[in-house]
Amino acid sequence: MHNLKLASVVVGLAMASSGFAATQIEWWHAMGGANGEKVDEMAKAFNDSQSDYEVKPVYKGNYTETMTSAIAAFRAKQQPAIVQVFEVGTASMMAAKGAIYPVYQLMKDSGQPFDESAYLSAVTGYYSNSEGHMLSMPFNSSTPVLYYNKDLFKKAGIDQAPKTWQEVESVSKKLLASGVSCGFTTAWQSWVQLENLSARHNVPFATLENGFAGVKTELTFNGPLQVAHIEKMGEWQKNGIFSYSGRTNDGAAKFYSQECAMFTESSAGYAGIKRNATFDFGVSELPYWEGKVQQPSNTIIGGASLWVLQGHSKEEYKGVASFLSYLSKASVQADWHQFSGYLPITKAAYDLTKEQGFYAANPGTETGVMQMTTGTPTANTKGLRLGNFVQIRGIIDEALESVWSGDVDAQTALNTAVERGNAQLRRFEKAND
Repeated sequence: MHNLKLASVVVGLAMASSGFAATQIEWWHAMGGANGEKVDEMAKAFNDSQSDYEVKPVYKGNYTETMTSAIAAFRAKQQPAIVQVFEVGTASMMAAKGAIYPVYQLMKDSGQPFDESAYLSAVTGYYSNSEGHMLSMPFNSSTPVLYYNKDLFKKAGIDQAPKTWQEVESVSKKLLASGVSCGFTTAWQSWVQLENLSARHNVPFATLENGFAGVKTELTFNGPLQVAHIEKMGEWQKNGIFSYSGRTNDGAAKFYSQECAMFTESSAGYAGIKRNATFDFGVSELPYWEGKVQQPSNTIIGGASLWVLQGHSKEEYKGVASFLSYLSKASVQADWHQFSGYLPITKAAYDLTKEQGFYAANPGTETGVMQMTTGTPTANTKGLRLGNFVQIRGIIDEALESVWSGDVDAQTALNTAVERGNAQLRRFEKAND
């Protein structure tokens, strides 16, 4: 009897330990606040859906901190299986060939069904190689749009959002005349006012297909279109049509307080505006310069994707592939899109969101998706793949600030930024030749 009891205890312990034998997969990410809680919820839902794998999400700080932590961990051979990397880190991740496990290869090796055509090409193009294969899995992608204060528009006698930058100017003058302090402000000035300005007008930001065709690329954002736009914004800064609000998304405060009637910001800013705005607001596509382009092209994405790192077991990679398949499910993607304001990464998630009536119930939330899927992406509109891009954006920020302050003219400022930025590209090229 005693032996039977002992045997049952041993069996029980074995069963208990096998219950905890799920293969663990670490996922380092940069999603704080409500989005971070949602990431935990998504991981838990996957873990609860099966018993073979356990995904452990770990918040590592902002995008730069997360990427830096992953690089340091890889050198110390303590890297996670999955890391979320912002879009400006794409070239650096691609260059680290021995460090990454391309997603398309991972899915193939793991026997997971993986149809790359099911994903939105305007999103996946950013993270694909020259053969069109996905190197990382898009996770949180956004694109810039124009938010506008319908109440202030009505008061100024304006009945619709501006479609062109010429209309932004004329509408702003009416708003200022009605007592509004500023026409518009912007978030992420390099991303919106130079990177996406270039894409919207199908003009190169850099040579070699904006870096997609090789590391010998050179910056070209000091061309006639970009210079004319920045020069105009410098004028607008002086007369109140435009009001500079900083390098990130600090302009949201000026929009919430109704100091500025319009705001160019990420499509993922929708949830924050909906939560904080005490007025009726609308969402419109990013303006373009009439006469400079017949039909505006798609804008390009911001946000981040999930990269798989080398150095883990075959069993872990099977779990990673299974998790990435789970994240791509239409129901999971639609829920993440509707919760966060980020774009759906698959056509099925977009269709499901439409079927569920989300866009009808939340006017404006479809704007970014429609804008991103305008036409077929070109060499100038599929994105940017530039080495040391974090540093280059800092250089651009300095150049733009010198124009807003009236210290330097637009041509000089952008010429200087191109020269300094090219030096960063040559450093990257030398390090990754």
